[in-house]
Amino acid sequence: MSRFASIIDAISRAMLLISGFMLTAMMFIVLAEVLTRTIFGLSDGGVDLTFTGAIELVRFALLFAIIYALPWNVDRSQVVVDLFTHNLSERAVAALQAVCFLGYFLLALAMSYRFWGSIGHAQLTGETTQDLSMPMSFIYAATLAGTGMLCLRSLVVAVRKTRKAMGYKS
Repeated sequence: MSRFASIIDAISRAMLLISGFMLTAMMFIVLAEVLTRTIFGLSDGGVDLTFTGAIELVRFALLFAIIYALPWNVDRSQVVVDLFTHNLSERAVAALQAVCFLGYFLLALAMSYRFWGSIGHAQLTGETTQDLSMPMSFIYAATLAGTGMLCLRSLVVAVRKTRKAMGYKS
């Protein structure tokens, strides 16, 4: 399991880097859109450098920034209310966390299932994005990669927490 878990961790870490790239790309797309619209306005329409699809690009970049950051951060950004857990042993807290991560696994599994179905539907109907005419099946497939990895990483973390709750050393 440790080899499989380390591979999942490495892929999740790489997806986090892709997420950071998406955030940077969003910033540059918005900057370019603002600059080209400003130039267009200042020149009274004489210089038209505006481009189509900026809103779609930012929307999908935001989607991938969020979805691809989730697998790596699933066990790093949980808020624990000490009011309920401060009297519990470390093993009991780990057991509660294992149940929580199993819930994340089930949620990510359901999301992955829905995106899998969306891929097939988009391929059958030929659904494309509005401005750029990109096939939506590609967007759904890339999103499925993120939710699938969230599913796997949540399961790995749930197993780690279960092992900790059972008294194993990791």
